[in-house]
Amino acid sequence: MRNPRIYQNTPLSIGEIVDLNDDAFGHTVRVLRLQNGDSVTLFNGENLSNDSSSASYGDFEGELVNVSKKSAQVLIKSFIEKSVESPLNIHLGQGVSRGDRMDFTLQKSVELGVNTITPLFTERCGVKLSGERLQKKIDQWQKIVVSACEQSGRCVVPIVKPAIQLNEWLAQETSALKLNLHPKAQHSIMNLPNDNDRVRLLIGPEGGLNDEEISQANNAGFIDVLLGPRVLRTETAALTAITALQCRYGDIK
Repeated sequence: MRNPRIYQNTPLSIGEIVDLNDDAFGHTVRVLRLQNGDSVTLFNGENLSNDSSSASYGDFEGELVNVSKKSAQVLIKSFIEKSVESPLNIHLGQGVSRGDRMDFTLQKSVELGVNTITPLFTERCGVKLSGERLQKKIDQWQKIVVSACEQSGRCVVPIVKPAIQLNEWLAQETSALKLNLHPKAQHSIMNLPNDNDRVRLLIGPEGGLNDEEISQANNAGFIDVLLGPRVLRTETAALTAITALQCRYGDIK
């Protein structure tokens, strides 16, 4: 059985004893019923290299100590460097969708290697959130991202950016290749230029982008691309496009 893998948002080092946060304690002790001496794996998403030109990420292996009814600690014993990040950096601009579709999209996109996610409000977006309710939703989405990293073995935790209007996202400066998934596009992802390591991918909500939004995206330099002859749901479109991009530029071979 694989050790439970836990994200710890604090500096970590060999020989240190760290407190598990409430979520991690609940999962390891109350759900999995682990006890003193059982092995766990921690990661914090930090670059551990002193060389700014290279990155070093990995997992800290340790064992549970001082387990009680309300708390537990981990004694860190070793560090294992590993690299599971794709050479392709993908920033997903995802139209906010209803219910658990957005949760599903974020979870699976992280498993597929997305680096940054910006939730977008569009004309046909069926979710209206603002203020405290919106912040709670962003926090919930970030927890889903962390959980996906724990499950998939990723050491770098993608960021869920604050949700913004589509036109604000389109106006942001970037050197990335900008793509909009469109069922009537003339170009396939597989026919894009050969060399590329950064992509901005725009995916509409359930109802898709309207004609004006598509024109805005085109005027902002986004290229309409096609995945196939069928119209895909928003969550299917995002994950299929990410997979195709990883096959074209990334680490799915």
